[in-house]
Amino acid sequence: MFVVFGGILLFLALGHILYQKRSSSGMLSWILAIILLPHIAVPLYFFIGIRKRRLSADKRYIAFSRMDEYTQYEIEPSEYPLTRLLEKNGIPPPTKANTFELITKSSVAYERIMYEIENAQESIDICTYVFKFDIMTDSLLDALRKKASEGVRVRILIDLVGSLSVAFDKKRFSQLKKEGGEVVFFRPFTLKPFQNYINLRNHRKIYLFDQKRLLSGGMNLSNEYMGQEDGSKRWKDLLYFMQGPAVHHFYSIFYNDWIYATGKKIKIDFIEPQYHHGTDIVQVIPSGPDLSIDALYQTLIDLICSAKVRIWIVTPYFVPNDTLMEALVMASNKGVDVKLLTPKKSNHLLADMGRSPYMRDLEEAGVDVILYKGNMLHAKTILFDSNVCMVGSANFDNRSLFLNYEVVSFIYSSKHTQILESWIKDLIQYSTRGLDKPSKIREATENIMKIFASIL
Repeated sequence: MFVVFGGILLFLALGHILYQKRSSSGMLSWILAIILLPHIAVPLYFFIGIRKRRLSADKRYIAFSRMDEYTQYEIEPSEYPLTRLLEKNGIPPPTKANTFELITKSSVAYERIMYEIENAQESIDICTYVFKFDIMTDSLLDALRKKASEGVRVRILIDLVGSLSVAFDKKRFSQLKKEGGEVVFFRPFTLKPFQNYINLRNHRKIYLFDQKRLLSGGMNLSNEYMGQEDGSKRWKDLLYFMQGPAVHHFYSIFYNDWIYATGKKIKIDFIEPQYHHGTDIVQVIPSGPDLSIDALYQTLIDLICSAKVRIWIVTPYFVPNDTLMEALVMASNKGVDVKLLTPKKSNHLLADMGRSPYMRDLEEAGVDVILYKGNMLHAKTILFDSNVCMVGSANFDNRSLFLNYEVVSFIYSSKHTQILESWIKDLIQYSTRGLDKPSKIREATENIMKIFASIL
């Protein structure tokens, strides 16, 4: 009986792999794992193998419900060719009249988020992957509790996997909840084999205030990322502040995530847009299981292939697929200045081992591979030529591009691209070039990791 049941599960897993939309390498990796190690791989597939979320009628992706009042800010597709690609995938054009401000210091990021909390009048909506109870979040929760007591709506959405220890200590949110604040975890484990989305993590960082002001980027909520200037050795990361019509898109994404995590259908409550005098053109691109297509992935391929002068990538984890690798090598062969800046040693050993073969291949192809020696580099940004930059939550790896819920902003601006260029050049001063030759054992281990990189 046990053998028969196991056989049924095996064929169900194989059938679902063939049914799901995934790359050929990902499909082969899972099939190989199931054939070689069925007793381990089959349960693992049901646990972490699902890539796209099943969207029922009441949980359809509405992240870009477009209000007529906002269309006046949209840029014509002819002005930005990338817009046509994204519009076909349901993502609206860039918007004008935004104000974008890059924040590179952890203490400034902390001061800004506390300032925005203090000045919120109607609502505070927070989405984060990592939330840790420490000196920084103690102050944050005190400020949020105070605003909730004043009648400001406070909602916090925390990823379950990224903040597992916090999920076991929910009582520390009790004071905030007593004042009317809400705390929800995304996404609880379920026992349904084909609806178990525990591996589809919400990696977005969205900090919204009155639906008018936004902080986003790579910084989570803990003292590792931001806090007072007290000598703490924090990770190197980016946050940005934004006002303008693009903030509406972020609230749409938060709203969609909130109703999915809570299971409660609530009335969408967009505020009426107010004219903003900013000059920055911004395009907001989400990525994740709640989209039927991989819009960010397609965008990166298009921009890499069309770059004329430069592609500078900053990412803490680098595990691309073959298509992205080929695109980067082709760009380098065409004379494009391709740089990859990543930590010399990250906080994840498996990620470091998985990235090494790809980095060596790029180095052999003439790509400038740079290893940052300072504290953990957690920033995610890409510069394309002189006037396009991307900043957000997505790493340059399979997990961010094909599994996680992510959100990034593309800023069409030579000014902000130049600011990021200066910041990257400062990091390069504390970096090295040249990868160490691996031992035979490490090389073999790395190659095994490469086989299964698409399912990590």
